[in-house]
Amino acid sequence: MGKLNLEVAKKLIEGAEQEAKRLGIQMVISVLDEGGNLIAVHRMDDAWLASVEIAQNKAWTSVALKMPTANLAEATVPNAELYGLNTTNNGRIVLFGGGIPLTQDEKVVGAVGVSGSSVEHDIQVAQAAVNVFESLKVSVGN
Repeated sequence: MGKLNLEVAKKLIEGAEQEAKRLGIQMVISVLDEGGNLIAVHRMDDAWLASVEIAQNKAWTSVALKMPTANLAEATVPNAELYGLNTTNNGRIVLFGGGIPLTQDEKVVGAVGVSGSSVEHDIQVAQAAVNVFESLKVSVGN
């Protein structure tokens, strides 16, 4: 597939937006590269303004910790091993689902972050973008 770039990010966003429309919800979808740098952010009509930053922070968390944000919920409750993690990194760490890393050859090459609905829907829409990413890898023989 080559490098994660704007052309690829647009395809991921399109797949995520189709899923959001299917669910009847307005979302913000963001795509970051392996360094946590913004490639693209897309706010559907009438999506919450707060979701712009949340979606980007979910993607950033996934890149920074190389895991889906949903994996952090249990580990960060009071008395758990990572309690207080969300107070680090200037508050950018998001502890609930909607951020999923994009991997190629078992290496994190970026992430998608989605915000605007329930955590379950955020994860579902983010997964739609990941599914597009994975289909692109297959289609080019990687």
